[in-house]
Amino acid sequence: MLAHVAVPYEYEFMPEKYGPPAKGFKRSMMRLLLKSIVAGPKPYKKNSRTASDFLITETKEFEFERDRLIEYLRKTQQLGVDHFVAKPSHSLGSLTSEEWNNMFYKHLDHYLKQFGV
Repeated sequence: MLAHVAVPYEYEFMPEKYGPPAKGFKRSMMRLLLKSIVAGPKPYKKNSRTASDFLITETKEFEFERDRLIEYLRKTQQLGVDHFVAKPSHSLGSLTSEEWNNMFYKHLDHYLKQFGV
């Protein structure tokens, strides 16, 4: 779960891991179909479909993944709101700082609640 919730941060801080950003028609469709779900204010629905980049199939070390996630959270906080103003995302194009916040927060919150944390 910790490796899974780190993926949005990896998109921001290690985009090369996921290949080039979506362009053209694919990006337009992702913006149209996913932007409001991923970056909007409404919480995720239970049993929502998971994108393939978010599927973690290999065994992970708990302490390493915990520390890595904490480092991403700290880095995001240190960069602050101004870093995310009109910053393009890997898949959804330019997002407001509020949309970045929504995206980071609600994915993490969804899984922390799911696991009773």
